[in-house]
Amino acid sequence: MKRLTFFMLIGLLLSGTAVMAEEGNTTIPLVQTAPAASGWSNGLDPVYAIPLDKLPKFTAEMVLKNGKKIRFASVKAMLNFYYHPEKYPLYKVRSRKAVKTMFVQDYLSGEKIPLQKAWYVFGSRLMGPHGDDLIPLSSRTRAELFVKRYGGTKIMSFQEVGDKGYGLVHYLDMM
Repeated sequence: MKRLTFFMLIGLLLSGTAVMAEEGNTTIPLVQTAPAASGWSNGLDPVYAIPLDKLPKFTAEMVLKNGKKIRFASVKAMLNFYYHPEKYPLYKVRSRKAVKTMFVQDYLSGEKIPLQKAWYVFGSRLMGPHGDDLIPLSSRTRAELFVKRYGGTKIMSFQEVGDKGYGLVHYLDMM
């Protein structure tokens, strides 16, 4: 019986159907395997499958050249997707060249800023929706103020983050 249940669950996952769990009168999606038809934002982060509204100050957005937008729960999730879009074939992003621009939010003000213009705090006491993350801020001064309040071991420009590449994202996932 356990084997039958296991194989049925695998079949559902491979078919692209969402697996649901009942909790009282509420149905909760356990696994969402495909982007929503409207704008690709189904309320779940495509990398970690966690609710986008879990910690809204961390959300990030990728805009593709075809005009579609993909929302992420954090900078780490968006960079994970950016460096390895082939891991998410349902989104049909074949390479990084399909990306037009990416946005993050200044953690303190909520201001939406281009990924390349932000400054990032590494190693703060603040945990993102999926553990340790990079905290984006709109200026180096704001990043320094953030470090005084929440700690942090390093402030990096986007250039420095980019130079570290996927290795930094992978390291954050191990924390």
